[in-house]
Amino acid sequence: MNQPLPHLDTDVSPAPVATQIPVQTVLHGETLVDEFAWLRGKEKPEVIDYLNAENAYQEAMLLPTKDLQTSIYNEILGRLKEDDQTAPVIKGGWLYYSRTEAGKSYPIRCRKRPRGKEVVLLDQNRLAEGKAFLSVGIFEVSPDGNQLAYSTDETGYRQYKLHVKNLRTGELRENLVERIDSMEWASDSRTIFYVQEDPVTKRSCQLFRMSLKAMEPTLVLQEDDGLFDIYLYKTQDKSLFVFGSVSKEENDVFVVPSDHPDRAPTSVFPRRAKERYGLDHNGGRYFVRTDKDAKNFRVISCPVSDPSSWTDVVPHDPEVRISAFLTLKGQLVVSDRSNGLPGLRVVDLGTGTTKRLSFGDAIYMAGIHENAEFDTDRVRLYYASPVKPMKVIDLNLSTGKRRVVKSTEVTGFDGSKYTTKRVWATASDGTRVPVGLVYRRDRPSNPSPTLLYAYGSYGASSSFGFSSNVVSLLDRGFVYAVAQIRGGGDMGEEWYDAGKMANKMNTFTDFIACADHLVEAGIADRGKLAIMGGSAGGLLMGAVLNLRPDLCKAALVLVPFVDVINTMLDESLPLTTSEFNEWGNPKIEDQYRWIRAYSPYENIRSVPYPAILVVTSLNDSQVAYHEPAKYVARMRARRSDSNPLLFKCRMDGGHGGASGRYDSIKDVAMQYAFVLAAMSEGLAGAELQAS
Repeated sequence: MNQPLPHLDTDVSPAPVATQIPVQTVLHGETLVDEFAWLRGKEKPEVIDYLNAENAYQEAMLLPTKDLQTSIYNEILGRLKEDDQTAPVIKGGWLYYSRTEAGKSYPIRCRKRPRGKEVVLLDQNRLAEGKAFLSVGIFEVSPDGNQLAYSTDETGYRQYKLHVKNLRTGELRENLVERIDSMEWASDSRTIFYVQEDPVTKRSCQLFRMSLKAMEPTLVLQEDDGLFDIYLYKTQDKSLFVFGSVSKEENDVFVVPSDHPDRAPTSVFPRRAKERYGLDHNGGRYFVRTDKDAKNFRVISCPVSDPSSWTDVVPHDPEVRISAFLTLKGQLVVSDRSNGLPGLRVVDLGTGTTKRLSFGDAIYMAGIHENAEFDTDRVRLYYASPVKPMKVIDLNLSTGKRRVVKSTEVTGFDGSKYTTKRVWATASDGTRVPVGLVYRRDRPSNPSPTLLYAYGSYGASSSFGFSSNVVSLLDRGFVYAVAQIRGGGDMGEEWYDAGKMANKMNTFTDFIACADHLVEAGIADRGKLAIMGGSAGGLLMGAVLNLRPDLCKAALVLVPFVDVINTMLDESLPLTTSEFNEWGNPKIEDQYRWIRAYSPYENIRSVPYPAILVVTSLNDSQVAYHEPAKYVARMRARRSDSNPLLFKCRMDGGHGGASGRYDSIKDVAMQYAFVLAAMSEGLAGAELQAS
């Protein structure tokens, strides 16, 4: 029996109306009026009252979809193997893994000797008791295996505290470092290097060395340039600390021997404009991924004694972007991307021969998984596609044989019932833009209800992995589409450059072209098309909705960066200064003009918009809650339609939403129910009940 068509309850009390208190900013001869600037300041009772009113309105409007939300939640949960375990990683003679238990929201981190008994290192469920939010960041066992360093965030603000647990005695030393970003152990298992954030801007600006016995930190590096953050890691052979300062366009590199952590840093590559370096070490040579004279990167090696003497290991290829590499004792494993899809190759450092791994699906994801050992003849990889759940694979580098060590179990899912496809849209300037599709083979004939997703910023590449959540849409006849628009790194560094700074408008017009192509090709129908994006993808949604409010029926605008000008003007906000090379600095007139043309908050118009659900979290440190709050308030004041505009502000979450897995599933179920209800007049009842 078909479920009744869900709807949004338009008979509930009127939507909240935010008070307007105009604040003027004069910038490059233009006066910008921000009537909702007062919504910044979560310590103010009137702000919390407004957010609570929006949450109550959202819940009331979605009340008729509660049964549908429950159905979707149960479907997603039913596909989840609640009692599960990750593929064990070998490190120092131990097998490290995490496992989950039914009814518990968080993983349990464990280790054991081969054929030995399990030792629980950290039960995150116990850490989360009595807390609305819990995230574990750093998780590093000391080289001697006797101490565990881990960090926790209990608010969602991604501000972590460092703790060290003695694994022999159980003694716990809490809150050793505030605002810790990253951390590495020295070889003596008594000394740590760590990076600390600025308390206001959250910029990673200081690197310290500290003995856990003396507890007296020594400043190793300080970065005062707001464009740069400090990074820290250890080489795969664990011989060196590698650190320096990095911006979106350049970095420098220093090293310190991990067995002599008190030595002065050695500069390997000084900071030079438009040059980036990622360094590893193997047998007295550095191996380096760099874009110096190589737009899409190359891998070189050089003697430790003479870093200026370069030899190409993987030469530059203008058609292939090198994403990362893993250095093992005798091999180099390289992750790359061409034509929008990932690739993997293995370089034998003895013979120089290269073997490329092959994949058969139209769209997929593949890459280098966690590898803790250096002296090994095996490398751990991962592979998935929208119709094939994740597999963790060990590749024998000597024989070439692959062994699946972990297959993600998805209860009741039969991949043969689904298929993938790739289509190409033509952008306004003639550029061809790829779109990946997944759908059921037996779905009703085209056009189908469609959810189109994209991100398109920071050079991040789209993932064509498996999503158990999306199956609930596919089983209702949906097509799920992912657009690889400019601003991402899908087609190389040129693709990224063509969608940032002065070229940012290409990101938005590419997405519009992809949506229009799906409609014109008969795949989608305008009345049954929903769009979705989060964070910088939320900026994408806001800009697209202003440019083409007729583009779709519904939009999911998640943790959206929509108040671009006001945020980028305030250098005290987290991430602002380091983002100048991504978006531009509005204090510079030509860069202001770029941003002014698309900034969602400034370009809301008095026109009809589709149904919109905006989601954020009060403690989001990446995109402050007040951005979407102001966006919704202004949208309510200016738009000319009566379509649903809902705003959910999670009062106990961060940029990634809820921290527990069950609450996260509830959020997805709510979002999908909104989409189905918003386009309900265009759907048949059968499409509301999973096949």
